[in-house]
Amino acid sequence: MSGQKPSLRTGSSPQSRFQVDVVTEASSAAPGPAPAPAPGSTDGSRPPEESKGRFRVVGFMDPGALGSAMDIGLPPDVSHEPDTAKSDSVSLHSTGTGQTHISDSHSNTYYMRTFGHNTIDAVPNIDFYRQTAAPFGEKLTRPSLSELHDELDKEPSEEGLANGEEPSAAEEAAALAAKEAKGGTVKFGWVKGVLVSIRCMLNIWGVMLFIRMSWIVGQAGIGLTIAIILMATLVTTITGLSTSAIATNGFVRGGGAYYLISRSLGPEFGGSIGLIFAFANAVAVAMYVVGFAETVVELLNDVDALMTDELNDIRIVGTLTVILLLGISVAGMEWEAKAQIVLLVILLGAIANYFIGTFMPSESKEPKGFFGYHTAILLENFGPDFRDDETFFSVFAIFFPAATGILAGANISGDLTDPQSAIPKGTLLAILITGLTYVAVAFSTGSCIVRDATGDHNDTVSDTVNCTDAACTLGYDFSICKEGGCQYGLMNDFQVMSLVSGFGPLITAGIFSATLSSALASLVSAPKVFQALCKDNIYPGLGMFAKGYGKNNEPLRGYVLTFCIGLAFILIAELNIIAPIISNFFLASYALINFSVFHASMANSPGWRPSFKYYNMWVSLAGAILCCVVMFVINWWAALVTLLIVLALYIYVGYKKPDVNWGSSTQALIYNQALTHCLNLTGVEDHVKNFRPQCLVLAGYPNSRPALLHLVHSFTKNVSLMVCGHVRTVTRRPNFKELFQDHARCQRWLNKKRIKAFYAPVLADNLRHGTQLLLQAVGLGRLKPNTLVMGFKNNWSDGDMRNVEIYINTIHDAFDLQFGVVILRLQDGLDISHIQGQAHSQVYLYLVTETKSPLSLTDQRLLESSQQFKKKQGKGTIDVWWLFDDGGLTLLIPYLLTNRSKWGDCRIRVFIGGKINRIDHDRRAMATLLSRFRIDFSDINVLGDINTKPKKHNKLSFKELIEPYRLKEDDMEQEAAERLKAQEPWRITDNELELYKAKTNRQIRLNELLKEHSSTAKLIVMSMPLARKGTVSSALYMCWLETLSKDLPPLLLVRGNHQSVLTFYS
Repeated sequence: MSGQKPSLRTGSSPQSRFQVDVVTEASSAAPGPAPAPAPGSTDGSRPPEESKGRFRVVGFMDPGALGSAMDIGLPPDVSHEPDTAKSDSVSLHSTGTGQTHISDSHSNTYYMRTFGHNTIDAVPNIDFYRQTAAPFGEKLTRPSLSELHDELDKEPSEEGLANGEEPSAAEEAAALAAKEAKGGTVKFGWVKGVLVSIRCMLNIWGVMLFIRMSWIVGQAGIGLTIAIILMATLVTTITGLSTSAIATNGFVRGGGAYYLISRSLGPEFGGSIGLIFAFANAVAVAMYVVGFAETVVELLNDVDALMTDELNDIRIVGTLTVILLLGISVAGMEWEAKAQIVLLVILLGAIANYFIGTFMPSESKEPKGFFGYHTAILLENFGPDFRDDETFFSVFAIFFPAATGILAGANISGDLTDPQSAIPKGTLLAILITGLTYVAVAFSTGSCIVRDATGDHNDTVSDTVNCTDAACTLGYDFSICKEGGCQYGLMNDFQVMSLVSGFGPLITAGIFSATLSSALASLVSAPKVFQALCKDNIYPGLGMFAKGYGKNNEPLRGYVLTFCIGLAFILIAELNIIAPIISNFFLASYALINFSVFHASMANSPGWRPSFKYYNMWVSLAGAILCCVVMFVINWWAALVTLLIVLALYIYVGYKKPDVNWGSSTQALIYNQALTHCLNLTGVEDHVKNFRPQCLVLAGYPNSRPALLHLVHSFTKNVSLMVCGHVRTVTRRPNFKELFQDHARCQRWLNKKRIKAFYAPVLADNLRHGTQLLLQAVGLGRLKPNTLVMGFKNNWSDGDMRNVEIYINTIHDAFDLQFGVVILRLQDGLDISHIQGQAHSQVYLYLVTETKSPLSLTDQRLLESSQQFKKKQGKGTIDVWWLFDDGGLTLLIPYLLTNRSKWGDCRIRVFIGGKINRIDHDRRAMATLLSRFRIDFSDINVLGDINTKPKKHNKLSFKELIEPYRLKEDDMEQEAAERLKAQEPWRITDNELELYKAKTNRQIRLNELLKEHSSTAKLIVMSMPLARKGTVSSALYMCWLETLSKDLPPLLLVRGNHQSVLTFYS
């Protein structure tokens, strides 16, 4: 070997997230001694300081110089062959346990040397995309852009789990490892999980199959009964297709219908439907158990073995039954599945027993209406024979609950091995099999049994009777049944299937099986759905029910709650009122699942890519409408109650705004609509009637100048655009990552404070350049600011005059870009960031009202002043000094303010300039203009003495104010004066002072008038004086603004862009 073996250096910083150590070959030809191991480390383990990093990259100047595993710090039991093809793709990854592993690029690991190159860039890996258990129990993430692009000076990222976010893959991996250590989790495939056990077929095959199907055939006839079955199956099939589409659009966790709806439509719909769906399942337990208890009590009554009376016996049997079912459920999903398989065998035996019996007619059964398959009976029963005020829709309402239960499989999605495959297969096949079963039962009962029979062997056909019905052709005369009172036949005997079957008691066992399996399905579904709902913390008070127990994370608390709800309704033992509401709760869930597919397809989000392709958005919409129609067909008042409950819960969840983000289709559709409307707006020219003051507010960090934000928000909320611009001045290399993080924090702060605004930060070398960027770039189409709002620079005289130059030039830039300008001045100032302890590079997004050290009197006044626009303004006035016509912005802003409840008690007073001899004329003209504008006002004041000379002491004060900023060119040579003016362009020349002497006196005089007339106003809105660019120095302009606005109530200087913003035309 010509050089020393490469070795791994360990001088890493504990804070570095990763590092690259470049290893050079020694210049010596002789092999050197092996390097000593790094301090604090041993062979086979990483150095302690490295364990904090995310990964470690070893760079080699010569790829062929890769030494042994021990030479690069690998465990002694791991080695590789440098000369093999795989050696070019060796990768290191951390297991999170202090160990370092090596693997090739074909394995499922975190790649360090992609394609044999020295890079940490990762090749595509499924573990980067889906949240599943990663190899070696650690979540695998690709390198961030910063890690690849920035310098090697990054700290490990702290990844927290926000409320409502999905658990990380690492957490799932740890949980999975713990479960496997305890003996493995119980997961079901698509047959056992969805199709065969409680999941769908057992829930769809209910009591209706055995005790109501024959009656429906008798009422509606074979033809309409099949139509009823097909209509119900159509609704459930469309819902099944929609469920399959949602279930195959990503990984499905536990929660069933709630999970599918909430992740598609958002927490508002999901939270509202999840709660009532869980409640409906809990009450359904009582419905099915009471059905079982009623059958048991009937059998006891037949043998005269009642314990007390029928009602109390139903309660006793029901209570014992639900306790037994609870025990099976708490024992675990595996025991529950085994119990369901037993019930399934009994149910299938009962169905087979019935069909076998239809081919075994006997003379003893003929008087009761069963003759076997005959064409005459088929033809007679094919048409409808509605009795007792029944109609097609009333019979449909009775049958439809028998078709529900298709979500039984989806409700235990968390217990399925592969829910994306199991839910579509199992649900759709269950709908097909059960639908065919119902059709077969309808056809067979209609072909074998007559509608009415007496049960009397002596009612045979005699020659004297004119008999034409099907029974007559078979030798029986049941015409007496037309008068009523018969107990047998399709219309009269609910137990006719027991009569037809080969072994009657097996039908009774089938009824027991159907009721108990459905009850068990609901008893399992309700806690699972409720647990998922509570985990997402949609309703904060229910968090205690989110806890799971055992290897399968069983919701034991949810089981107890479901048991209590079910037991309460079992003790009522009269469910005729609650049953329609429960059916409507299920239908509301179906409607929202269908609507979810339509909504997601309409949103056209790239993330909507279900692998199940056999769906259509319009078919799903039709399914949602059908579900709503069926709700009202079944029971109109129950449908109204259901809709009101869903609406109330939707409003509650929407008001609470849970902190979750699931990428719902609602978000996607909002984006789509916003984009479409923005584009549509660009095709329409602005009209004066639709003008809105869209404000770019230079507020810095949003909580730095709360008074400025609150005032602007008062007249832009729900009216126009508000953007909080923040120019962050940088003297070093810009930190874009910090800018991005602050952007997210500040926007969250605005949302939390319910300030409807956007936060837009920029990095620039000074305020002017940053504002230029904002003025030109902020906005989208017509949603673009047209008014710049700034705070008055209160401390301008204490700082560097170059900052004043920048400030004034910023105003000039806004006018150049045809923006209106608004400046707010509070005498105590606006900026409270120094009180909060806010640093330049960090934002504290909360307002500190109490600090450890007592505040000075000045700071106390400043804090109080900063909150003055947040509270309701009492009775007072908004004084509008509309001295110059700027297009009407000076008048529009106070009008918008008075429309707000906080400013509703304030009245507008208008002040205008005029001449002594035209005061009445000017007042009438302004009153006419304001009435044309439809703006209410309390008074109009014409200032006839506006051109009077100001008081002498005020003129002297102004002279003292400008003295430090004068150029005084008469006291120096012309060349020196020009040089100084070029270096300090803000200086005021004597010629400038003389030229604008009248304008200066006007500002002084206006301040006197403001103090005289508006000293008690809640707010003064005044036309801002303009300074001609390039002629008036920034120091003089600043002195004008200072003189005009000093010692006054809150003052808003406004100057529009001289385009009309008001009109009196309709």
